[in-house]
Amino acid sequence: MARKNQAVVLGLVLVAISAVVLLISWSGDDSNIVRELEEEPTLTVYMNETGEIKEMKLEEYLAGVVAGEMFPDWPVEAYAAQAIFARSFTMDFVSQGGVKDKYGADVSTSIEETQAYNPQAITDDIRRGVEMTRGQVMTYDNRYVRGWFHAYSGGITARAKEGLDYQEEEPPFTKSVRLPENEYAPEEVKAWQVEYSAAELKNLLAARGVNVGDITGVEITERGPTERITKILVKGTQGEQEMTGPEFRLAVDSTKMKSTLVREFAFADGVLRISGTGYGHGVGLSQWDAYMLAKDGKSPEEIVKTFFEGVTIRKIYE
Repeated sequence: MARKNQAVVLGLVLVAISAVVLLISWSGDDSNIVRELEEEPTLTVYMNETGEIKEMKLEEYLAGVVAGEMFPDWPVEAYAAQAIFARSFTMDFVSQGGVKDKYGADVSTSIEETQAYNPQAITDDIRRGVEMTRGQVMTYDNRYVRGWFHAYSGGITARAKEGLDYQEEEPPFTKSVRLPENEYAPEEVKAWQVEYSAAELKNLLAARGVNVGDITGVEITERGPTERITKILVKGTQGEQEMTGPEFRLAVDSTKMKSTLVREFAFADGVLRISGTGYGHGVGLSQWDAYMLAKDGKSPEEIVKTFFEGVTIRKIYE
């Protein structure tokens, strides 16, 4: 039961991240070129809770990130794979300006702006997972790779355009991978269902700028290659409006509509009923599948390369 509750908490973290990554692209300019560093970087971290800016070494920061993104009873190899993703994300994020314009710092502790950060939850195994990958980042074409991740794939991951409504050219390192049955993933992320009344939908969608009057119908108009919803048409007494699947999921609370990998989607008698599998946008590292792969004896590098295509793991400092 504890693990099931943990999955819900993890989903809350990933909701905010999924909203942020819609706005961030994999850069093709020179800002995120990977270079060897003489020493471990020192970051300035804006502490959203107190408003102060702290300096800390990158590896110290990453231990708090991994502790914020995973749980204290997971395999070390899963922590290590997450550390590579988080380190790559951080280096890419900082190379493109970080949150300097907003706070005068490289990163913040807000999950909506950067990554989760929970230093109080650091364990010896988390420190070990971070240390065993010290200085390692994912690169593609000698550039930092944006390390997207989510809670659970539902058995198949998606590329960025499908899972994230990514607006630019598909990054060359993303891929869709089918995964075996996961005995470790909690039941509520393997199979979930939710209902919304027409009145509830009206309010939720209006908050996102979708104003079609009283809701009279909601239907899927397009699915992607992995059968995730990519387009939805909302009908109402004052017209109709199309939304992307990821937009709709965020609008109706992505802790309830856990993914766009949907089996049932039916509006009848004033109620929208949805059932599906998976938790999160489905792009990149699937954390519960990383857990499974680690249990199966996979190395951190093997876990990373399960989810991204053609990436090189490179150590950029000692």
